[in-house]
Amino acid sequence: MTIRKTTMEDLATVMEIYDQARAYMRKTGNPDQWKENHPPKALIEQDINAETSYVCLSGGEIAAVFYFNIEEDPTYAKIDGHWLDSEPYGVVHRIARGSNGKGAAAFCMEWCFAKHPNIRIDTHRNNTTMLALLERLGFTGCGVIWLANGEERLAFQKTDQKA
Repeated sequence: MTIRKTTMEDLATVMEIYDQARAYMRKTGNPDQWKENHPPKALIEQDINAETSYVCLSGGEIAAVFYFNIEEDPTYAKIDGHWLDSEPYGVVHRIARGSNGKGAAAFCMEWCFAKHPNIRIDTHRNNTTMLALLERLGFTGCGVIWLANGEERLAFQKTDQKA
């Protein structure tokens, strides 16, 4: 597997992967995290233009897509709990794998950690697949954060620093 920045030529495939991810979440008991049409195409276009959207290729085909950037995420400023540290961190959002992407999400997360060994991510409490992946990859549950729309998310962090 390899990772590269998403291009506008990838957009149709990326949006199809998000469609597959929404269907998977509904099927596995998580119908509320990504409602219909989330993430919206305009947001993914914005990510592509900002060079913060990446695709994971497997056998030359797009297997997964995700947002990654080293930044201070405003939704992470207030947490019911505590982060492992206050050092600069990378953020992963909107990670989804397609039907041909077995193992791709873990590969993407490990790639991000190799780029910046202090990563924060959040997910819906009903996203059992992502919760299991984060546990398997050594992420620590840090508490609850709230999105701009008021929805809660469980917050996780992995760092190579000691807590």
